[in-house]
Amino acid sequence: MRKELLKHVKRIVIKIGSGVITDKDGLNVELIEALCADVVNLYARGYEVVIVSSGAVAAGKGDLGISGRPDTIPLKQAAAAIGQSRLMRTYKDAFRQHGKTVGQILLTRDDLANRRRFLNARNTLMTLLEHGIVAVVNENDSVVVDEIRFGDNDNLSAMTTNLVEASLLVIMSDVDGLFDSNPHNNPEAQLISLVERVDERIEKMAGDSVTVTGTGGMASKIKAAKRATLYGVGVAIVNGRTSNALSRLLAGEELGTYFLPARNRMTARKHWIAFTKKPRGKLFLDEGACQALLERGKSLLPSGITRIEGSFDRGDAVRLCDLEGKELAKGVTNYSQAELESIKGVKTTEIEKILGYKYSDEIVHRDNLVLNN
Repeated sequence: MRKELLKHVKRIVIKIGSGVITDKDGLNVELIEALCADVVNLYARGYEVVIVSSGAVAAGKGDLGISGRPDTIPLKQAAAAIGQSRLMRTYKDAFRQHGKTVGQILLTRDDLANRRRFLNARNTLMTLLEHGIVAVVNENDSVVVDEIRFGDNDNLSAMTTNLVEASLLVIMSDVDGLFDSNPHNNPEAQLISLVERVDERIEKMAGDSVTVTGTGGMASKIKAAKRATLYGVGVAIVNGRTSNALSRLLAGEELGTYFLPARNRMTARKHWIAFTKKPRGKLFLDEGACQALLERGKSLLPSGITRIEGSFDRGDAVRLCDLEGKELAKGVTNYSQAELESIKGVKTTEIEKILGYKYSDEIVHRDNLVLNN
């Protein structure tokens, strides 16, 4: 069955967690070399691969005298600055043994939230793929701050599947997959081989955890799987320390947990709006506007807006809420916060009279709007 589910796969994003390629002494070079050999085998079988790799902070923290997790952002940034070049050198040397070249892509959430920079990053990655270069993507931890963090590389890997239009996301962890209960506490815990849809029941199974070397527990992996599957991408969570896990997975072996792609996939742009572009404000809508969005698939007009929160410009993402504050949708606004304060509640025919100009009748067009599930 697994082989049938994966027969369409051509381009793969592989997320490699810190818990897979590092230990208490730093990078596990032997394991990285084995993983790279497995990736090369995929190339030989006609697949294209983009790697999202953690490990920079773990690789550099020892030089700062840190034995556990860095407890401040400056310490994490310094550890990443030391470790990122070490991590890339290890990948470069490992792939060079097989005649493959690597390219480094460092990103922040701001890079992907801005549509132009998002497309520039996509063009770079597509060019690397076209020339057979193995792209290694990581968050730019040496300069990142909380406001522009992805949160963890599980989240970044889900965004990268959209960025490169992949057909499979493989999250390589230090566990065998998703279990129905915590296998560390319950020896009777059962591995779940197939998940048709990430719902509240599945999310509760994941719990949450972090480790000394990584920030993403099973909960973050499930969240990444949910985001990727909504884009129409299958997701596999496998144990990265399992020998030749990638080759065996693509050969159809029932390794780990596989999440089926959603039947009704989002477009690339709507996925970007929903999961990558950070909201800058809130628009509170009257009952008629809420019904138009939810029941009739309409755009948001100024007449339906009763109140505005936040400071945002034209082209920013905003949350669309009912009068009680419940978020209904997220979308890209055609007008700034200052402009909307002048035209909220009015008919579209009044926009130009009030502002002296008009970008659009719609405040948020339905093509730039994503309803909450």
